[in-house]
Amino acid sequence: MFENAVLRLRAQRLARATRPFLARGNRVIRCQRCLLPQKNCLCATIQPQQARSRFCLVMFDTEPMKPSNTGRLIADVLPDTEAFGWSRTEPDAALLAAVKNAHYQPLVVFPASYADADREVLTSPPLTGKPPLFIMLDGTWTEARKMFRKSPWLDALPVMSLNVSAPSRYTLREAHGEGQHCTAEVAAALLEQAGDLAAAAELQHYFTRFRHAYLAGKPHHPIHALEEALSSGI
Repeated sequence: MFENAVLRLRAQRLARATRPFLARGNRVIRCQRCLLPQKNCLCATIQPQQARSRFCLVMFDTEPMKPSNTGRLIADVLPDTEAFGWSRTEPDAALLAAVKNAHYQPLVVFPASYADADREVLTSPPLTGKPPLFIMLDGTWTEARKMFRKSPWLDALPVMSLNVSAPSRYTLREAHGEGQHCTAEVAAALLEQAGDLAAAAELQHYFTRFRHAYLAGKPHHPIHALEEALSSGI
């Protein structure tokens, strides 16, 4: 099974940990690659794709170790994805080099409402010129806002503000507000609008499989009661 940047980042984060990381459901025996319950492991179903677009994940501290994280799905489908831990004061030199790569157009994926008035904002990915490098701030909504506000090396880059019309199907964590989507859902929409249709379709399918497998390991999750009510016509 192939490696990717998120797996390497998780290994680095675990190596420097001073105590075990205990996520919710930590008593479940999990696949140490996909972090799903072993009986629901999806590793054998992963189908990597090629795309013109590239992704760079900037992940908040423990995010690579959370079973509910979906940024790693992007790295599974697109092996060229880069991933770095976030630091306010000491950003990784390799991260700074990645966003300055002259072969790509770096775009910070974030809502336009948080951008300063004089900052360049795009509402759809560029289809010509350099391939886009989508910089995804991966964490909870509070963490993502902190990364956006306190990363000076991002300030000069255009903001990619994407409107995703379909409602989120994530349900694995509580959304901060209506209309918010998880990292994988936003990435799939970006790929589709950028013309990387095969990669977009595979990421969407993989996210659906992941969501079902994750929830199957949480039989008391509220979504099960909702789906049962819907299926019975209540």
